[in-house]
Amino acid sequence: MVKKVKIEDCANYISCGDCLGARDPFCGWCSLENRCSVKSKCLSSDDPLRWLPFDSNKCINITDVSPRQTPRQVEAKIQLTVDQLPPLTTGYVYSCVFGNVMTTVAMTTSNGVSCDTAQISMLPKSMPGKDHITLTLGIRSSESSTVFVEDTFTFFDCSAHTSCTTCVSSQWECDWCVYSNLCTHNSSTCLQTVVTGENNPVTSSTKGASFCPRLLNTTSIFLPDGVSQEITLTGVHLPMPMPGQDGYMCVIDISPTAVQVPATRVNNIIKCQAHAYSYTASQGSLQARLRVIWNGGYMLDDPMVTNVTLYKCAMLGSDCGSCLGLSRNTPYQCVWCGDTSKQCKYTKSCTSGSVQACSSITINKVSPLSGPIEGGTSVTIDGSNLGSEYSEVMDAVTIAGMPCRPNATLYIVSKRIVCQTDSVSAVKTGPVIVTINGITQQWTQEFSYKDPTVMSIIPSYGPKSGGSRVTIHGRSLNAGNDIQAYIGGVICQIDRSQLTENTTVCSTGAMSMPTTDTEVKMTFDLHPRVLPGAFNYTADPTITRITPLKSFISGGRQITVQGTNFNVIQAPKMFIMKGSLRSNSTVCNIQNSSIMTCQSPVAPVEIKAVVNRSLSKRALSPTEASVGFIMDNVMSVQNLTYYFPNVLSSLVYVMDPVYFKFKEKDGIHIQKGDNLVIEGRNLNLASESDEVLVMIGQEGCSITSLAETQLVCRTPATQPAGSKENELPWVIVSVGNLKYDIGQLQYEVEEGLSPAVIGVIAAVAAVLIIIIIIILVIHRRKTVIAKREYKHMQIQLDTLESNVRNECKQAFAELQTDMSDLTNDLVATGIPFWDYHSYAFKVLFPGVQDHPVLHEPNAYDSQQVNIEQGMKCFEQLLNNKVFLLHFIRTLEAQKTFNIRDKVNVASLLIIVFIKKMDYATEILRYLLEELVEKSVSSKHPKLMLRRTESVVEKMLTNWLSLNLYGYLKSSAGNSLFLLYKSIKLQVEKGPVDAVTADARYSLSEERLLREKIEPVTLTINIVQDGDSDNDTVQCKVLDCDSITQVKEKMLDALYKHIPFSNRPSVKDLELEWRHGRSGHLTLQDEDVTSNTDEGWLRINTLSHYKVPDAANMALIDSFNNTLKTNGDFNTTLSSINSGTPMITDVENGSRQYHLVKQQDDGQQREGRHNMISEIFLTRLLSTKGTLQNFIDNVFQTILDAQSPLPVSIKYIFDFLDESATRHGITDSEVVHTWKSNSLPLRFWVNIIKNPDFVFDVNKSHIVDSCLSVIAQTFMDSCSTSEHRLGKDSPSNKLLFARDIPKYKKWVEKFYSDISAMDAISDQDITIAMNDLSRNYESHFNKTSALLELYQYATKYNAEVLEELEDSPEARSQRLPSKLEEVADTITA
Repeated sequence: MVKKVKIEDCANYISCGDCLGARDPFCGWCSLENRCSVKSKCLSSDDPLRWLPFDSNKCINITDVSPRQTPRQVEAKIQLTVDQLPPLTTGYVYSCVFGNVMTTVAMTTSNGVSCDTAQISMLPKSMPGKDHITLTLGIRSSESSTVFVEDTFTFFDCSAHTSCTTCVSSQWECDWCVYSNLCTHNSSTCLQTVVTGENNPVTSSTKGASFCPRLLNTTSIFLPDGVSQEITLTGVHLPMPMPGQDGYMCVIDISPTAVQVPATRVNNIIKCQAHAYSYTASQGSLQARLRVIWNGGYMLDDPMVTNVTLYKCAMLGSDCGSCLGLSRNTPYQCVWCGDTSKQCKYTKSCTSGSVQACSSITINKVSPLSGPIEGGTSVTIDGSNLGSEYSEVMDAVTIAGMPCRPNATLYIVSKRIVCQTDSVSAVKTGPVIVTINGITQQWTQEFSYKDPTVMSIIPSYGPKSGGSRVTIHGRSLNAGNDIQAYIGGVICQIDRSQLTENTTVCSTGAMSMPTTDTEVKMTFDLHPRVLPGAFNYTADPTITRITPLKSFISGGRQITVQGTNFNVIQAPKMFIMKGSLRSNSTVCNIQNSSIMTCQSPVAPVEIKAVVNRSLSKRALSPTEASVGFIMDNVMSVQNLTYYFPNVLSSLVYVMDPVYFKFKEKDGIHIQKGDNLVIEGRNLNLASESDEVLVMIGQEGCSITSLAETQLVCRTPATQPAGSKENELPWVIVSVGNLKYDIGQLQYEVEEGLSPAVIGVIAAVAAVLIIIIIIILVIHRRKTVIAKREYKHMQIQLDTLESNVRNECKQAFAELQTDMSDLTNDLVATGIPFWDYHSYAFKVLFPGVQDHPVLHEPNAYDSQQVNIEQGMKCFEQLLNNKVFLLHFIRTLEAQKTFNIRDKVNVASLLIIVFIKKMDYATEILRYLLEELVEKSVSSKHPKLMLRRTESVVEKMLTNWLSLNLYGYLKSSAGNSLFLLYKSIKLQVEKGPVDAVTADARYSLSEERLLREKIEPVTLTINIVQDGDSDNDTVQCKVLDCDSITQVKEKMLDALYKHIPFSNRPSVKDLELEWRHGRSGHLTLQDEDVTSNTDEGWLRINTLSHYKVPDAANMALIDSFNNTLKTNGDFNTTLSSINSGTPMITDVENGSRQYHLVKQQDDGQQREGRHNMISEIFLTRLLSTKGTLQNFIDNVFQTILDAQSPLPVSIKYIFDFLDESATRHGITDSEVVHTWKSNSLPLRFWVNIIKNPDFVFDVNKSHIVDSCLSVIAQTFMDSCSTSEHRLGKDSPSNKLLFARDIPKYKKWVEKFYSDISAMDAISDQDITIAMNDLSRNYESHFNKTSALLELYQYATKYNAEVLEELEDSPEARSQRLPSKLEEVADTITA
């Protein structure tokens, strides 16, 4: 077996080093195109520097950039030294590209190129806190439009620095102007003193940050609130203000204002004038920034950041103890004044003298007041004057006569003492006493040493997953500070709010498996008490069945749950989940260990919305939600779908039942008889009669029936009383959580009747009975007749249904056989794809047979040279991005530039750039960005790309079409061709009207043959004279086929392996019936034997000529030669479209018809069978069912993201996603619609409707109508809108109504899968576009295309020139004059 193996894979090497380092003899580095390729795919590869082979010593690279940085305010000349810079073809230039923001023309030098930074206004701003921007500096050739070598270049901004230290310490040549307070790259403008930057090569005596005017580090500065104080600071290199400049000021930023104080400078000492600083914040101290400024706003550098601390003694020391602690342990100068104020003050503000010890102790709280006899309880004592330092309280506390040792780390001066109790031998009680500096204070309550005991636990069981709430009983269970509970060694979380002397409530932890006789332990300040064998961990509950599984959205329906171990759960609850949405829970009642009942939860708002949207005329589309239960900490019952997959656990929500009020105006219903009828809707969707409660006053109404719109109940024998005296009773209906007030009820009062009246009534009743009996007899007779007729109609309908089903099965089987034969043929002959040139022409110029781009320009020889030279100049202009964008914008701004012009310009541009698809892609992206900007600012952004209203939209269609040609040939084309052939074969199996193009088998209702015609299938033998070696060719036709239709089918049989454009035209052939020894009869659509009827002439068919089965037929040409399949037929692309309906105007005023006579309004006349025309709509279903697999295969192939898709699809989808993110579009439907309007609408719908763009085939009218229905179905599948269907909906939407939801899911998954793919880089798309430009050959005349485009430039010359003149960028590149030069060149 021989396999074809690719010998090179150059495109995998991204860099020059990788390419040459691979040592692949087939691969080399294409310098100007910046890619690895074989030599034949590199432009001008004969130049040794344009294509570097694998054995080259080194790659092209920039070895030096001089200078490497420049101030952003100054234009600079840059010299780039480039090793192995390739020479350019005449007419092309190099340019320097700074990032993607600035491009300047480069001049070639002996060792590289030079360029300037002339467009510095286009530079982006530096990031906050940054003093420079670094951009990539690349060299690009206009020949390849690709940056092929890169380095970096930096633009710095000294003015970003606002302090001397950061200025002169920066990495750039920045100097500090002291008297201008300015950082600059040009110190020649500075006044007097300049501190030279450390990276400035200039020699200076004041160079570096050490010469900056600045403050030196000082000791901490503390300022008492409201006390006037002077501040002294030290500095260095402090400037002397010049005449006219302001002096020094000290600024302290005290929120919310800044306090400015005059300052004096003596040498390097700065003294801030005395000032009483204060702040309003309610806090003991406040730190504020201190700055020194001069000349009104010049701030001295302060590298160490000088702060001052303002403080208030009265707030820092609220009592005597805390104030004394301040003076002893902090730098605050606070003392406790002994005067009548009894307050903590600043030392100098206390005039009556301070105290050194507090005169009293206050205890506010002691906690806890009990603890275990083993001791170790941490007792917290809160109060005031509890010592000014720890040494004063070390031995200050006794509890019940036992010492309590304070904890130094937990001690808060004067405020809190935390001490640990000592152990005692027995239970006892005693006071809490604190003694400090000889002063003693006792707490009002006593402390108790206790001996806790654990006695029992209730309940004594729970699930192993834990979460059971249990109560532990005992004595002294609240003794101590740190109380913990454990069951089986696992902590039981205590509820502190339920902790009492005799009980403790806690929640159990989880165990790995069920256990019995587990010990219960409690610890009191780490001292244990144990109750052995007191608790059992059981198996977790399980769920086995839930009924019913339907509820109305307001909830409250009783749900019965079956399972195991329910009795170990204390408070089970039920909830529902819909995705990530979770409802509130409802309480369940446990009946026994295996049964519990719950109320269905109220559906969340989101589920209500879904149910409301699903409302139709009669019923409701259910919305399911998963059921879950809360059973302590048992997690398995919260996710039944995962843990109990065999249990049906989806609860269906339907609309609430609605009970209507009584219809009487006053709301009082007069009850007649025993049964009360209450109207409503949706009454039994999720309710049974025993679940509904009807109350009349205080008595119940027994329900006898419950239907969807009606409830009937039996009223009490006597009228119930109302809730108030002399008030009628109210009728109230309750179901679940719903309650309806129906109205008030009053029983009808019966009056007695006289005997005479009774007699009259009896006589009337007797007469009525006789009449009723007569009516019943007549009705019975008519009913029997009606039933007989109904049964007859039912048999007819059953027969029709059976026939449709059998017809669909038979048609599908026959089509599968034919398609199997076709598939086998395709293996041998292949699919008749158009070549790239023909495909491109059909896509770019649909419906056009000839175009100037297919020929040389029409010009005299003397003009030819001028035109070619002018068009080269015009092409150079089009290759300039600035010109092209302005050119397109100007054209689209003109009112006379219509849709046809826009489509034409877009197609011509693609032809011009068909060998530079990377440049076309770049232009397309710019135009799409502008289109997105325009669309998002409109009211309806979803409409973007919906219609072809601009050049860019047609360009996108053309760009996608060219990119996906290879994908069509390798992947999608096969299923698309099979779909086309299956439609053609299926359509031709039934009658097709040659005049109207209506067919028995159709997907389009407009093209459905609404006539009962039973054709006979004939097999004819095609005679080929002189071809004795050939096998007999047989062809199946219908006896109702016209002669032209028979010829077409014979050509299909003879030339099934030959593309349609290479076949002879059906118009050039005659059909000859050969029977007997010498009988040759030429058959025609119309001859002297044709039948006429009331002005109608019928087209001849095989049945007209009475052609039998197995007849011999031959096709003869105009020279009376019999057609042979080995003949040489050189026909043109413009062969007749044989699917075109015939013209119905004939001589003598007669009109032609084939199968059905067509009325003037387009409706079919009465046929041979008096049948309802809609009955034939079942043929649509039959045809659709037959073709379903082929339609699905096409959609699956198109929407398969796992197949090797072209990178252009990922590229355009990523662009749309990025555009939506950039413009803040959060509506996912907008992005979905954009994607649908781009790829499916602009490409796939076009290709599905027009397979003759891709394949060399003939597309008849009936095939076209079927493909249009499929294309519309595909577009509906890509839409996000919901299609509401009814009896008036189009048949094509009804036909695929059940398939479109499935297709929508395929589309969503396709979009999602593409989004999840790795992003396509600019380099990837450039490589792909370059490959597209090289791999496919086209034969378009570029000069003709340029000339066609130039006609628009001539037509709108003034407008284009005005637009270019208004653009500074266009003027800087002399684009207006270059355009005028093109005109001068042509007319020279």
